Amino acid sequence: MALPALVLVLATALAAVRLGIDQVRCVDASGTAARLLARGEAGEVARSRALAVAPEGARLVVAFGPDTVRVTVTAALPLELGWSGLPEPRAEAVAAVEGLP
Repeated sequence: MALPALVLVLATALAAVRLGIDQVRCVDASGTAARLLARGEAGEVARSRALAVAPEGARLVVAFGPDTVRVTVTAALPLELGWSGLPEPRAEAVAAVEGLP
């Protein structure tokens, strides 16, 4: 009887660790894309480099302001934690566009 409970606790703990790792990867991906776009890199270059760092299946949203670029990266919640009500891993980075007066 204890073995199924142990397996459930272990699976939940591992999913929680994965959630933390995915959060850090979202932070890295959003920062990477924002920096590259602010420097004037092509959108596809920034997108491909950010998605290379982001968790698998992550979504990338870019918004340009008058002198900034905002990048939001969102990933799916690990399947094992779908019942928990926890928020999805999500990060947002803002960078000032370089070369503006």
